[in-house]
Amino acid sequence: MTPPTHLQNKQSDPDSKPQGQETLTLTLDGEEVTFFAGETIYEVAERHRKEVPTLCYDPRLEPFGACRLCVVELEGARNPVASCTTQAQPGMSIKTKTPAIEEHRKVLLEMVVSENDGIEVDPLRGYASQELSTLVDRYGADTGRFQGAQSGCSKFEDDNPFILRDYNKCISCYRCVRVCAEQEGDYAISIKGRGFETQITTEFDGLLKDSACTFCGQCVQTCPTGALADRKALRAEGQDGELQKTRTICTYCGVGCSVDLVTQEDRLVAVQPAMDGPANEGALCVKGQFAFDFVQNPDRLKKPLIRREDGELHEAEWEEALQRAADGFLKALDEHGRHSVYAIASGRAPSEAAYTLQKWIRSGFGTNYIDNCSRA
Repeated sequence: MTPPTHLQNKQSDPDSKPQGQETLTLTLDGEEVTFFAGETIYEVAERHRKEVPTLCYDPRLEPFGACRLCVVELEGARNPVASCTTQAQPGMSIKTKTPAIEEHRKVLLEMVVSENDGIEVDPLRGYASQELSTLVDRYGADTGRFQGAQSGCSKFEDDNPFILRDYNKCISCYRCVRVCAEQEGDYAISIKGRGFETQITTEFDGLLKDSACTFCGQCVQTCPTGALADRKALRAEGQDGELQKTRTICTYCGVGCSVDLVTQEDRLVAVQPAMDGPANEGALCVKGQFAFDFVQNPDRLKKPLIRREDGELHEAEWEEALQRAADGFLKALDEHGRHSVYAIASGRAPSEAAYTLQKWIRSGFGTNYIDNCSRA
């Protein structure tokens, strides 16, 4: 499973033009490029395929400028400027990669990782969990250069089944806090303390289950270090097998959220939101992200069951079971009419199955008596 270079809901075509926007120009790494009013330098650089590193940036959130890794040289400016918070202006001359800027980024990374208890984390922890380790490798940063006291204070006692709070890996980028507030509107997690005493916390410093947390998992998927991790996915940590992703649509309700199923060999080990999903843009609910254990549950039926003359359910072959079901439906139709048949699709079935079921009810029985167990 290839780690993302960054969250992927950004413009990818350097020549794409928002409708009604005036085309402006500036100089980027010696080349005149176009941009549009309201864009930041970082957005312009990203659209023109310039690699500008960042740890606090998420395109779904308001720019924050905390990590300072995205600094660039701006002609006429006294110091490097944070590209994620600086608006692009006509006539600017910008350099995204110079020896001085690259050294600046390397030193910043070394300061960040020197307080971290380990940067190598399993990609199962979350969608963006490899961002810090990827940057450290790219810049060859010395992880022990500024080694000293550590301010992280993990909450391993938080016994919720979904989210691991391993704050010894936290770098105070606040992406988790911001996504909870700006995207979910839950404000379940916040910040306490100042300076070296800064900590990510909940109200009254309690457990997530006692807070306003809805366990949507957005904080997990935006965390660039794995400090917040998918607890259910980590059950597969250390097991053999390559991780692979398969894009599909969540079937728990009618929104149509795009998800990536993370598999290891023949096992489903995690569900991650698709950052470029048109309906959800990286968001999922607690069911969409965490309610997948039924797929490999040992209690799942492997054969259809038929109730025979003794009143007990017995295993049967599919042909017999389907014929028994067809006979029952036809009998109900003949004796009580088409409105005696009502179908409820399962939110745990594929979307193709839901479509087939409603088609069968509407075309086969001439009624709209069809619903889904997770519609509400």
